[in-house]
Amino acid sequence: MNQPHPHVSTQPVSAVRPPVTSVGPIGWIKQNLFSNWFNSLLTILTLYLLWKIVPPFLRWAFVDSRWYSDGAACREADGACWSVVGRNIRFMIFGFFPHDQQWRPLLAMLILVGLLFYSRNRKHWKKSLAYAWFAGLVIMGLMMQGGIFGLTEVESTQWGGLPLTLLLAVFGLTAAHPLGVLLALGRQSRMPAIKALSIAYIELIRGVPLISLLFMSSIVFPLFLPEGVTINKIVRAQVAMILFTAAYIAEVVRGGLQGMPKGQYEAAESLGLNYIQTMRLVILPQALKIVIPPTVSILISAFKDTSLVVIIALYDLLKTTQSMLTDPQWMGFSTEAYIFIALIYLICCFFMSNYSRRLERELNVSR
Repeated sequence: MNQPHPHVSTQPVSAVRPPVTSVGPIGWIKQNLFSNWFNSLLTILTLYLLWKIVPPFLRWAFVDSRWYSDGAACREADGACWSVVGRNIRFMIFGFFPHDQQWRPLLAMLILVGLLFYSRNRKHWKKSLAYAWFAGLVIMGLMMQGGIFGLTEVESTQWGGLPLTLLLAVFGLTAAHPLGVLLALGRQSRMPAIKALSIAYIELIRGVPLISLLFMSSIVFPLFLPEGVTINKIVRAQVAMILFTAAYIAEVVRGGLQGMPKGQYEAAESLGLNYIQTMRLVILPQALKIVIPPTVSILISAFKDTSLVVIIALYDLLKTTQSMLTDPQWMGFSTEAYIFIALIYLICCFFMSNYSRRLERELNVSR
């Protein structure tokens, strides 16, 4: 009778498991963190730096911090003074909007956030969604401006804080994207006049910083208006941001158009489609899908650039925070205030980036 080899396992194949050092958490750590001497050294140095930085930061931010005290008590503490946010949160968020009317910009922001979340699902992209956005924007405008339905009228000079930041960002990004697509198509046009104008616009706008456009919209542009005619400063800043962002989006979309195979144009022509039908039904859907990552990067940068309106005395979220820090009681606690502002921008940018990745996966028909 044949005897099994002494070094051969007699267990069933299903019961034989790989060594614990090659699978599971231990295997992952060994493969990714200690695969060779260089990776092991980097891992040890990283752990050492984290040990030096994270515990002191947690102690400063949470253990020794003050959450709802006055400035004098904060100066006696060894940790962070989050009271600078808690005590001034309404001014930071709403700016100079009348205190008893601040429920109106709050309601406007909730409507905007609700529409954005509802629009995340592509199944909701119907005509009814467009009507919902139109109705929502009208209601938001009425909530902010007032003057009807018994609402006290509030001048736009009193708008500020987070509502103004969201207003500039959402309306700016929404208008800049289609304008950028038109400029990209214009630059690819066979009509010399349209192509020359598109190239001149794109190169001119991309050749100057956004700050210069904001200054021109705030200071230079009013000089050319007829006497007695004025345009709201917020509208002028909004237009400057739209024009600036559209030029960068145009170049990204142009890259997507150039990346389309010539066969796509020939196939559309063989079907008898004209130029508009070819672009709307064949070329643009594919080109815009290709350039989703760089387009979202530009939109995220544009959202963060809304903070630059502080230089033309618009009281956005950053400006209201800076104004609050001029109060002698809260001087010296700018770190905590700016961390709070940074978290707001981080959350907004994270959701934009996360949605772009989700949209890219949904549109990737090859998967």
